[in-house]
Amino acid sequence: MTDTPPVIELDRVTKSYPGGVFALRDASLRIWPRELTAVVGPSGSGKSTMLQLMGTLDRPTDGTVRILGHDVASLDDRRLSAVRAGWIGFVFQQFYLTSHLTAVHNVANGLLYHGITRKARLREAATALDRVGLGHRLGHRPHELSGGERQRVAIARALVARPAIVLADEPTGALDSRSGETIIQLLHELHDDGTTITVITHDEGIARAFDRRVEILDGEIRSDSGAGVTAA
Repeated sequence: MTDTPPVIELDRVTKSYPGGVFALRDASLRIWPRELTAVVGPSGSGKSTMLQLMGTLDRPTDGTVRILGHDVASLDDRRLSAVRAGWIGFVFQQFYLTSHLTAVHNVANGLLYHGITRKARLREAATALDRVGLGHRLGHRPHELSGGERQRVAIARALVARPAIVLADEPTGALDSRSGETIIQLLHELHDDGTTITVITHDEGIARAFDRRVEILDGEIRSDSGAGVTAA
């Protein structure tokens, strides 16, 4: 055992909206360093709400969210922005790349708020793209890349700041099956390098390829293959 805290902790978290609509109900979950976790559920189950709370993109109605031991509720907007920039990388189904920028400039934008020079940003971006197998596509714009390549650019952008956590929301949802398999393989490789990765998906096949599977339905965690597991 170690005193290392979970990288993400949800403690009896609820997210509700006016009219008695609950997106998440009394959810408790701990994600430990270097875990590879799939949160699986159908559309509308609450899994994307869970990711937004994990990523500090939203705040819970009740309960506590901690990132690397820090209670999110105690952080103002400026410090929350710093947490997202320094500790969390995001990958979404839609790639959110800037169309007129090359791959290397899209990735370099992930370092805009890190206080380093433009030259250093581009150098780090090139390294990140090489890590995801796109070292030969630095100067290509999004329309010149395949869907799988664009998702790899998005993953490189998420990784360029070397975050402790990568959160991915349906990262293969806009891809064909072959490209999707390549992205899942890449996530496994990044995990093997030490990155803590949590993927939100409705695809049971993807979920089975991950070490830990958390099932969510109607805003409630119904099963967790890692329940009771603590850091070794």
